[in-house]
Amino acid sequence: MRSVDDAHTAIQATLAPLPAEWVTLDAAHGRVLAEPVVARRTQPPTALSAMDGYAVRAAEAVEGAVLRVSGEIAAGDDPGAPLAPGTARRLYTGAALPQGADAVLIQEQASPADSGDGGGDKRGGDDSKGGGRIRVDRGVDPGAHVRPRGQDFAVGQPLLAPGTRLGARHIALAAAGQVPWLAVHARPRVALLATGDELVRAGEPLGAHAIVDTVTPALAAQLRAAGAHVAALGIARDREAELAAHAGALARADLALTVGGASVGARDLIRSALGRAGLALDFWTIAMRPGKPLLFGRFASGTPLIGLPGNPVSALVCAQLFVLPAVDRLAGGDGRPPRPVQALAAQDLPPGGARQDYQRAALTTDALGQRWVRPLSPQDSAMLTTLAAADALLVRPAGAPAAATGTPVPVLPLFP
Repeated sequence: MRSVDDAHTAIQATLAPLPAEWVTLDAAHGRVLAEPVVARRTQPPTALSAMDGYAVRAAEAVEGAVLRVSGEIAAGDDPGAPLAPGTARRLYTGAALPQGADAVLIQEQASPADSGDGGGDKRGGDDSKGGGRIRVDRGVDPGAHVRPRGQDFAVGQPLLAPGTRLGARHIALAAAGQVPWLAVHARPRVALLATGDELVRAGEPLGAHAIVDTVTPALAAQLRAAGAHVAALGIARDREAELAAHAGALARADLALTVGGASVGARDLIRSALGRAGLALDFWTIAMRPGKPLLFGRFASGTPLIGLPGNPVSALVCAQLFVLPAVDRLAGGDGRPPRPVQALAAQDLPPGGARQDYQRAALTTDALGQRWVRPLSPQDSAMLTTLAAADALLVRPAGAPAAATGTPVPVLPLFP
C-alpha cells in the first residue's frame, strides 16, 4: 500500500497546468494567471489632490498669506492654465494639480479673506471657489496632500506574476493598469462516472435494495466550486462492456474520476475493464482509513484517472486529499494537499492503527482563541450524518501514540 504522501506525490507528478485562455476582468476571479500583467498606463497619470482644498505654491502658502482663488478643478477635469503667482485654485479629491502648483492647502486650513464675510467660520465654503480670496490659516510644505505622478506604478511595470490566483484586489490592480483581458490557465474538464448495479439517482424510484448515489452529486458540486467543468457520465452497471464504453469520454477529459469498483471484489471491474481500454495502473491501495481502495492510473491519451472508493465518506475524504489538489494543479495552482492545523484534543485518544486515520470531528474555539477537536461517533465510512456534522478531519498517523486530553494534534478543516 502507498502512503498518503507517496500517493499524493505520484498523482501530482503526472499533472501540469493547462494552457492559457483569455478572459475578461469580470470572468477572472479565482483563476490563475498564465502570463504576467504589465501596466499599460502610469497611475496616477499626473499629480492629483489627495484631499479637498486648494492647489497652491507652498512657498506662497505661509500662515497669514492671502491668495486669490482663480477657479476650481474637479476629478477628471482638465486643470487648465498654469497657476499664476499669488493665486490658489479650488480643487477636490482626485483632481489634477495645475502646472506650477506643488501642494494642496486642505480646506480646513483656509478661510475666506474677503470683506463682508461677517467674520464667521466659512472654511472651504463655496464662496471661495473663484473670484474670492482665502487666508492661509496654517502653512503647507511642498508635496503636502499630493499624490505624485506614478506613485502607484508606471507604464511597463509588472503588476501581477504568473501563478497568481486572482482575487478582487488583483482584478482592481489590472483594471487600474488599463489591462482589460487576462491570460489564465483553462478550467480543467473533469469526467465523472459512478459504477454499481445497486445505484440510483436521488429522486428516482427505489427498489427494495437500491442505494442512492450520494457521491457524484456532491463531487460535481465540489468540483464546480473549485473551478472545474464537470461532465457527469451517469451510472455504469457492473458490466465490463458497459464500463469500457465510457473509456473514450474518460480519456478525453483533463482528469477522469470513477466512483466505486476500485476494490478487489468480483464486481470491482474498473481495473480490468478500463485496463483493456488502455488504462495503465500505478497503484490501487493506500494506507489510510477511510479510503484504502483508491486507484490511480493514466490512459494512453495521458489523462490521469483517480478511482474513488464507493463508500460515500471514503470517496469524499479522498476527494479532499487527492482530487481537489489535482484540479488545483491543472488550473495553474501549486496542487499542494490541504495543510493540517494544530488543535488540542478534547478527549483522550487511543493509539493510531496500521493506517493513517482521518476521523470526522468537531472543531471549536474557546474564549482564548485556542482550537479544540473532538472526534464524532460513529466513524463508519457509510455514515453521512457524521460527515455532515463534522467541520474537520482529525488526523491520526499510523502508529501514533495515545494522546491525552489537551495534547496538540493535527486536523484538516473541511472545505465547504
